Amino acid sequence: MTLKFLFGPTALLLMLAPLPTLAQSATTQTQITAARAPQTDPFADVVHHVVRLNGLRFHYVVAGSGEPVVLLPGWPESWISWRKMIPLLTAAARQVYVLEPRGFGDSDKPQSGYDFDTAARDLHDFLAATGLDRPGGVDVVAHDVGTWIAHAHAVAYPGDVKRLVLTEAPILGVSPLPSGIPGEAVNLKLWQFGFNRLHDLPEMLVQGHEHDYLTWLFQTKSTRSYAFEPNAVDEYVRVFSAPGAARAGFEWYRAAFSPEGIAREAARAKLRLTMPVLALGGGDGLGDGLRAAVATIGDHVEGGAIPGSGHFLPEEAPDEFAAAVLAFWKKNP
Repeated sequence: MTLKFLFGPTALLLMLAPLPTLAQSATTQTQITAARAPQTDPFADVVHHVVRLNGLRFHYVVAGSGEPVVLLPGWPESWISWRKMIPLLTAAARQVYVLEPRGFGDSDKPQSGYDFDTAARDLHDFLAATGLDRPGGVDVVAHDVGTWIAHAHAVAYPGDVKRLVLTEAPILGVSPLPSGIPGEAVNLKLWQFGFNRLHDLPEMLVQGHEHDYLTWLFQTKSTRSYAFEPNAVDEYVRVFSAPGAARAGFEWYRAAFSPEGIAREAARAKLRLTMPVLALGGGDGLGDGLRAAVATIGDHVEGGAIPGSGHFLPEEAPDEFAAAVLAFWKKNP
């Protein structure tokens, strides 16, 4: 039994359930509802929630108890990218929140708002809506596009963040990107930066071929390809095949590499990360490049590479990743 079957009734319940208003202001309207996933959920023992922020519905899950930590997934994934990390963090007495940003998973997929200034506001509003806007900030751990969002949020709202973990994404405006025609190995790592920016063509080519497309992507960008079990791939195909999902995913790249996006990223690159930062890459992914880039804009930066892993650290190397994060938190209480 897959989540494709199980999540449908849960999602329907979330859509039909009345949404009690928790907070309301002139700028943000917030509503939250929750439904517990069946215990046969193959991915994690979590509670599914929907929060409405400024007219959009954001899906997130919560697991465990203790000091909270917010996890952000990367493209083209969903909350289940953290399925192997969730039990490791809850076992360490952490309460885990995994937010699916706009366009991800079962969150709404509006036509616009995929620039990182908007995404940073979304995260800021989410923390306020869920009571995670606490004195001293909350821990944030991010991957891929989630890293772009987390970086933009941390420099815009530094008081929101206690400690920051960034993984497997170049810091736009800071990290050097290759020029010219890349070799085959580099092209396999970075092809999506060009392809996803194209207008309309990616949607036309991917529609009806979502399973083949995602399977190829996971295989070519990972080292431990066995990390993607069939039911996880099926769930990624489900959310990526939803109306507007592929377009929303591509819009993150179109916004990032638009003239306006590049200008914003250049301005953002001049802002400092004042909180402790752990920057990690896969040994066969970005390697130490992310730490080196973040070290130029952060006051307290550590990190490096996890050997034997490709791009998808939360799935390929959950034990090593969790151990590095827990050691980082212990070192920086």
